[in-house]
Amino acid sequence: MREVSFETLMALVPNAPDFRPDWAAIWALWPAVMEPLDKCPQDPIHHAEGDVGLHTRMVAEALIALPQWRALDEHARSILFCAAVLHDIGKPATTEQQPDGRISARGHARVSTLMARELLWRAGAPFNWREAICDITAEHLVPFWLIEKSDPKRVAIMTSWRCRADWLCLHAKADTLGRICEDQQAVLDNIALAQENFAEHDCLEQPFAFANSASKVAFFEKEDRDPHYAEHADFRCKVTIMSGLPGSGKDHWIKANRSDIPMVSLDNIRAEIGAPSTGNQGRVIQAARERAREYLRAGQDFVWNGTNISRTLRAKPLSLFRDYNAQTEIVYVEAGPDILFSQNKSRSDIVPQAAMDKLIRKLEPPQNWEAHSVIRVLS
Repeated sequence: MREVSFETLMALVPNAPDFRPDWAAIWALWPAVMEPLDKCPQDPIHHAEGDVGLHTRMVAEALIALPQWRALDEHARSILFCAAVLHDIGKPATTEQQPDGRISARGHARVSTLMARELLWRAGAPFNWREAICDITAEHLVPFWLIEKSDPKRVAIMTSWRCRADWLCLHAKADTLGRICEDQQAVLDNIALAQENFAEHDCLEQPFAFANSASKVAFFEKEDRDPHYAEHADFRCKVTIMSGLPGSGKDHWIKANRSDIPMVSLDNIRAEIGAPSTGNQGRVIQAARERAREYLRAGQDFVWNGTNISRTLRAKPLSLFRDYNAQTEIVYVEAGPDILFSQNKSRSDIVPQAAMDKLIRKLEPPQNWEAHSVIRVLS
């Protein structure tokens, strides 16, 4: 993959006085990702303008023409501009023609997010800047339909913990202006109502303020939970869940910060039972869960050590721990490409580069709503 630097990315964000994007240079950043956009069709009912590449340019140009975008500081403008460029890069991989002739790209938001994260991580982009772009990309469809949901308040509150809502609505406005469709004004009206909904629940410019961390976790777990309810937080123990790619430094962090409590390590269990690191991990997971239950029943703090790089992988152990009324803490450890690959080579169990690349493409850093607390260790 072509090497791109963060400085190069920032230099391509349009600036005053003309705010003119250099599309040739932007497309040349990642040709293998950007060029397929120009050949990817879209449903003419929602995108009469044509292919994804044309739509992407129209969205970005609509964004930079908005007074609200120009009024932002340089940092915020760069986040929103890069989100506009990257928000649909997953469409070529997800676009299908339906039996009735319509064109769909179901799941493109998540695929675009994973692709954008890898591109920006390899470019050395700062974590918070990168994740702000990924958050907008992941949630960019929400303002279109939020007001039509059965419980828009709940959706708004949840979204505010996943993405900055005012930026999300600004992106959605540009996304709508950057297309040709008959219902454009209706969609713009929906976005305006979504923004009002965020503002009404005090979560337009910041996450909704829960009474405490237990209330936050309960709200995301239980659909009928009142967001204003102050959950009783009388935990029996605390579980530290590690998250990070192989070689990122999880073991080093544990030795320096949690060496005084027991650890359930998936790597150690594999070694104990002679299980391979690839293939079906059912036996390993089952053994780890049984060991964790022993600590949970005893009210013993412990560390759950594994890669846990996706939300799905974290969800099951987190649910188990909370069933035993444990306080959950996720420690996410991330290293840049040079450090990660170097540290992987120094491991006793080196992860092959092809396998590492697959893991990188699946990476979803934990968000603050997933646990009672989230610690990020970045290098």
